[in-house]
Amino acid sequence: MSLRIYNTLSRALEPFTPIEFGHVRMYVCGMTIYDLCHIGHARMAMAFDVVQRWLKASGYRVTYVRNITDIDDKIIRRALERNIPIRALTDEMIGVMHEDIGRLGIEPPTVEPRATEYVPQMLNMIQQLEAKGFAYKASSGDVNYAVRKFVGYGKLSGKSLDDMRAGERVAVDDGKVDPMDFVLWKAAKAEEPADAKWDSAASGHSYGVGRPGWHIECSAMSCQTLGETFDIHGGGADLQFPHHENEIAQTEAVTGHPMAKVWMHNGLVQLDNEKMSKSLGNFFTIREVLAKYDPQTVRFFLVRGHYRTALGYSDAHLDDARNALKRLYTALDLVPPALASVGSDWTQAHAQRFKAAMDDDFGTPEAVAVLFDLAGEVNRTQSPELARLLRDLGGVLGLLQGDPKAFLQAGAGLDDAAIQAKIQQRAAAKGARDFALADSIRQGLLAQGIVLKDSPTGTSWEVVK
Repeated sequence: MSLRIYNTLSRALEPFTPIEFGHVRMYVCGMTIYDLCHIGHARMAMAFDVVQRWLKASGYRVTYVRNITDIDDKIIRRALERNIPIRALTDEMIGVMHEDIGRLGIEPPTVEPRATEYVPQMLNMIQQLEAKGFAYKASSGDVNYAVRKFVGYGKLSGKSLDDMRAGERVAVDDGKVDPMDFVLWKAAKAEEPADAKWDSAASGHSYGVGRPGWHIECSAMSCQTLGETFDIHGGGADLQFPHHENEIAQTEAVTGHPMAKVWMHNGLVQLDNEKMSKSLGNFFTIREVLAKYDPQTVRFFLVRGHYRTALGYSDAHLDDARNALKRLYTALDLVPPALASVGSDWTQAHAQRFKAAMDDDFGTPEAVAVLFDLAGEVNRTQSPELARLLRDLGGVLGLLQGDPKAFLQAGAGLDDAAIQAKIQQRAAAKGARDFALADSIRQGLLAQGIVLKDSPTGTSWEVVK
């Protein structure tokens, strides 16, 4: 079966063939950088990390662009609160973001454009929109997009303009022709810092001093880095409307071509059945989560749910993820993989099932189920070749690449030498048929979070969490 992807635009699974043979161009809306990233941001980054990994595993060359929004109201406000330049704030937060998502094994994109580096391209696009009658200067000094000028507005979200307008109130003195119109260029306010302002005249435009609106950023950056039409546009489900809807309206009004062939949206992380977000204050930062759980466990938690579904967050879910991941690492610990890795043998039955799952809209739940079936076969057959396949297939998802023993023994309160001494004492007690002492040694270790595991090859240990 060839790769099929659910296209939000068509609301259907579609066979995927890239526009350019052998080369996939993908744009994903990244983070707005003013604070630490939370686990919802990690879910988005992880979803498309898996996508690009599978595309590469399928033999495609991938140009993956994930942008950074480094200018907006929240960023300006935070820089003022901290009394530092905007660039100092965004440089700091970008560094932290790279560190946090890097710990989760999320690979960097091919290109990571910053919005502030593409302001001239945004102004050029605004000028083209105005020339074609899709943009107008408001009395406020802003430049707005006239949504009713774009035939097909709402095709991504499935909403009509009249439905969207229901309940809307026209903002006082905003100069909008229609309340649904959105800003392309924000006129500068006197109280805003100098580093939040650009003089459009420097790029040969007459829009005054101001800064770009949010939506125009991605239109300009995607066109500049990937061309007028590219293969995949992705982002969180919360961006479907209005951000992605507005991107389509802007870009296609300028180019006259479809912006992207496929639109993908990942489900959101929920806490108590509510979207996790900074605006609601119900979020956990990646750093907070990694202070309690190891990166592989967090990655496994994020990967094993299908990217399009909502993901419930709780300590119980993460505890379950760690216990499940331990089963896979236990198989690799008991049966070391064959040394040489020549890549996955896609003719093998488990590999074929794994591929079929991933080709069906990146079906990670089914792919993970294959890993557990394969681990069971490893335990039953003691086959190093199957253990190697387990490790290699796990690697496609960014899993199972660490030392199994190190994973299983991480967080122990005792060092290995002390535990080995206890294991020897227990063996001696069993040899002397002092089973009460042997059991008390086992129970004493268990009370310290250490479980002993007996096998024909000897006694090993791991941490219980």
